[in-house]
Amino acid sequence: MQDGMTVEKVASAATGARTRSGKHPEAAAFPLKEARKLVKDLWKPNARVYWTDFTLSAGIGWGAVAVATLAPNYSIVQILALVVATLGLYRAVIFIHEIAHFRKGTFTAFRRYFNAFCGMPMMVPAYTYADVHIDHHKPQVYGTSEDGEYLPFAVDKPWKIVAFIVQALIVPGLLLLRYTVLMPLTLIIPPFRRYVWKRASSLVIDFAYIRPAPKKDQVAGWLLEDIFTGVYAYAGLGLMYLGYLPWKLLAVWYVVTILIFVLNGLRTLAAHAYRNGGRERMTQQEEFLDSVDIPGNRYISSLWAPVGLRFHATHHLFPGMPYHSLEKAYFRLKAELPDNRLYLEATRPSLMAAVAQLWREAKAAQKTA
Repeated sequence: MQDGMTVEKVASAATGARTRSGKHPEAAAFPLKEARKLVKDLWKPNARVYWTDFTLSAGIGWGAVAVATLAPNYSIVQILALVVATLGLYRAVIFIHEIAHFRKGTFTAFRRYFNAFCGMPMMVPAYTYADVHIDHHKPQVYGTSEDGEYLPFAVDKPWKIVAFIVQALIVPGLLLLRYTVLMPLTLIIPPFRRYVWKRASSLVIDFAYIRPAPKKDQVAGWLLEDIFTGVYAYAGLGLMYLGYLPWKLLAVWYVVTILIFVLNGLRTLAAHAYRNGGRERMTQQEEFLDSVDIPGNRYISSLWAPVGLRFHATHHLFPGMPYHSLEKAYFRLKAELPDNRLYLEATRPSLMAAVAQLWREAKAAQKTA
C-alpha cells in the first residue's frame, strides 16, 4: 500500500512551491475510466436502507438524550447515554450529506422526514448544506476560495488545526442565536434575510465563505426550513420555560451538539490532504488525490465516519454513488484495478494517522515558508 504524497517527499524542490499546491505530478495517469467501469453497477440507491438506517440512528439518539436528561448528573448512566446520543445523532445528522447528493426531485419525503426528526431539532435544516456541498464537488470550485468546505490546513499554521476543533464549543450557541434571534429579523427585513442567507446559513469550515443567493425555485423552501427550525427552537425553549420540559434537556442537547461537532471536526480534518494553498483549480483526479480514504474497521471506523464517509476519496471520484455502495466500490477497485498504486495513495491507516500527517505537513510547510 502506498502512503500519500507528503510535504516531506516533495519539499526537496528548490522553491518548495509544491508544498503549497494541490497538484499531483502523476494525476493524469490515474485510471479514471477503468475505475468507472468497475463500479458501474453500484449507483442505485436503496430507499429501504436510507429510511431504516436514519430512523434507527435518530431514534437511538433521541432516546439516549431522554435517558441522559432523566439520569442523575455525572452518573455512569448519564455518561453512557451522552455517548450513545452523540453517536446516534451524529450518524443521523450526517444523512444531510446524502440528501445533498440526491438528484433533484427524488427522496423529497425523506428530506422532510430528516428535517422533522433531526435537521430542525439539531438546528441544521437540509438547505444549509445542499448546494454548498455540491459546489465542493465541482472541479472548477474544489479547493479554491469559492469552496466553503476547504481550508489549506496542510500548508498553514498548525494552531489553526487546533482552533478548528476548539471552535466546536461555541457552535451550538451560534445555532440557537441564528434561529431564535436572527431568523425572526429575516422575516421582517428582506435585505437582512439575504445577508443572513449569504453569510450565516451554510455548514462550512471557511467562515469567510459567501453563499450564492438562492435560485427562484429555492427561496420558498429555504424560508420554510428557516421558519420551522425557529419554531422547533422556540417550542423547546417555551416548554422549558413553562415547566413541561426540564432545562437540563437544553444542557444535554448543548453537550451532545458540541461532541458531534468535535467528532465531525476530526473526521473533516481527515477527509482531505488540504495541500492546495494556492487555491488553484484542480482536475477530478487531483481532487481525488487530495482526498482521503480510511477503510479502518467496518464497525469502529463507522462510528467517527458514518454513512460511508470513511471512503471520502472514493466518494470524490463518484459523488453520486449511494453511501451503502462505497465500501464495496473501494475494495473492488483496490483488488481489480490493473494498477492500484495511485488509487491507494489516497488511503490512510487510521483517523489519527491522517490527522497526524496533516499536522506534520503543516509544521513542515512553515519551515519552508
